[in-house]
Amino acid sequence: MKKILITVITTLLATLLLSACDNSSKNSDTSKSSNSVVRWKMASTFPGNLAILGESAHHFIDRINLVSNGNIKIKFFEPGALVPALEVFDAVSSGAVDSAWSTPGYWAGKLPAVQFFSAVPFGPGIGELMGWYHQGGGKQLWEDIYHQHNLHPVQCLIISPEASGWFKKEINSIEDLQGLKMRFFGLGAKVMEKLGVSTQLLAGGDIYPALELGTIDATEFSLPVIDRDLGFYQVAEHYYFPGWHQPASGLELLVNLEKWNALSDSQKAQIEATCTENVVSGIAMAESRQPEALADMISKGVKVHRWPDEMLAKFEEAWNEVVMEEAAKDADFAEVWASLSAFRKDYKIWKDLGYLD
Repeated sequence: MKKILITVITTLLATLLLSACDNSSKNSDTSKSSNSVVRWKMASTFPGNLAILGESAHHFIDRINLVSNGNIKIKFFEPGALVPALEVFDAVSSGAVDSAWSTPGYWAGKLPAVQFFSAVPFGPGIGELMGWYHQGGGKQLWEDIYHQHNLHPVQCLIISPEASGWFKKEINSIEDLQGLKMRFFGLGAKVMEKLGVSTQLLAGGDIYPALELGTIDATEFSLPVIDRDLGFYQVAEHYYFPGWHQPASGLELLVNLEKWNALSDSQKAQIEATCTENVVSGIAMAESRQPEALADMISKGVKVHRWPDEMLAKFEEAWNEVVMEEAAKDADFAEVWASLSAFRKDYKIWKDLGYLD
């Protein structure tokens, strides 16, 4: 009996020792995965010194370094330093670049559906957009589309409603728009084309010289504080609001999918949480800085206009035609539009009752 007891105890101790060794090995592997230093190059479509759009990229980089205790290090590269500004999608997809700081609206020619994650004409404001993205299925749809192209998106900035555009002459009717050459972004460009405007997409740094040289007659780009940074008021004096084409605008951290999948769960969570904080920071910056920028440009001779209701109605009518036409051409576009529309339909009762306007 004594021999049997000794044998049982010996066996049990051996089993516990082997189990401890096995768990130690597993914990060591997990620790190694979580603590291995990630070093990414990040190509940007926005200049690093550009208010909010570039500024927020540096804020994210500094914060993720802090939050990860130095285990996630990302190096910012100015537009054109690694690849041209509007070629970062392909560079990250192929793995030539680890990540990018951009906005999905730039990829309209490749993936029409992802424009909904950037800006929607006559679409949701910031709160409603975040509700759909985080709780209404938007995030999963975006990831599903990008994963087909070896990419992973993280929503990393949202900004306030943008201006509607800069014009060299006053616009009093739809007829005044016809024949103009205009830089225009995203789905709103389709609306302007339907109204007789010839549109083209230019990166931010290319707009001023195009306006100055007369290559384009008009442009839209972003918020007043950002537009001021780019100097548009020096070459076009008529500034129009509201930005019906971008009631809220989203930016992305674009990551090569293989690089993303190589991260530990902890590292992924750190990036997502830091981007969420960056969204909050960006909204605060965007909302707080516009009054001073507007007042400053008005003092320099800028003429600020608000579109009359009849013009806004024409823009919305054209948008309703555009979205149906685009949905008929692209299955992903139709699916994302259906998801957003269903969320907005359900949201309407809260919007009407819960808000003053």
